[in-house]
Amino acid sequence: MTRIDPNPFRIIIDGRSLEAAWWGPPPDAAPSIVLLHEGLGCVAMWRDFPTRLAEATGSGVFAWSRAGYGRSAPAPLPRPVSYMHDEAALLSHVLDAAGVRRCVLLGHSDGASVAAIHAGTTQDFRVRGLILIAPHFVVENVTVASIAAARAAYQRTDLRARLGRYHADPDNAFRGWCDAWLDPAFRGWRIDDVLPYIRIPMLILQGSADEYGTAEQLRIAEREAMCPVRTMLIEGADHSPHLSAPDAVLAAAAAFTHRLFTVHERPLSQADEEAIRKRAP
Repeated sequence: MTRIDPNPFRIIIDGRSLEAAWWGPPPDAAPSIVLLHEGLGCVAMWRDFPTRLAEATGSGVFAWSRAGYGRSAPAPLPRPVSYMHDEAALLSHVLDAAGVRRCVLLGHSDGASVAAIHAGTTQDFRVRGLILIAPHFVVENVTVASIAAARAAYQRTDLRARLGRYHADPDNAFRGWCDAWLDPAFRGWRIDDVLPYIRIPMLILQGSADEYGTAEQLRIAEREAMCPVRTMLIEGADHSPHLSAPDAVLAAAAAFTHRLFTVHERPLSQADEEAIRKRAP
């Protein structure tokens, strides 16, 4: 099977050059899993998770760094309160640029919210399911408190230098995320209203020790969504369970994608095709 070189390449979205990468089989050979990173994430910060995800699922894995992150072009600051909706509006163009044919969106934190907005507002038949890790559907007090603590750490510790290992412009990445979330107007931000419009299966994962959100985010999805939803609280995991508890996340993702792509969308056998022909007028 042809495999794609995972070395970063570039895509142009909304006039900006963004870094991107593939792991595993290309989109013409297997379904894809599209990774949407967190509010301070980028391609490199997924670490070895994409490789392990491709191996566990047999799917190709695509990731990119949104504007302002990683080695992508910087983003204009300040980011508006609507920045996650703005990113969701660009997602179809990202999938076009990557050549994605059918996929699951796997988003983490802000990326999970972007994935949910896209699925709830856009009829994109390429997207067959969602895996949301630590999504934000509403703003919680614990989220704001933790981001305020991160701002203090950025000012007083080596956090800026550590982020500089991953981001060409750590100030652009950090301020774009932090300043938006700590804007008083952001307290009214919520996307639970898009959940009833999602028509594809969702798997939602969260760590029990998540410092940026509580299990109430899972309960919101269970109450509001009309599509099939499975929620999973991973004991002891933090805000990034794909890194702190990767085995649990990989197992859940593999089971979800297997049901979606192998059971529900299995290729037609010769017997199936013959039966369809016999039923035809």
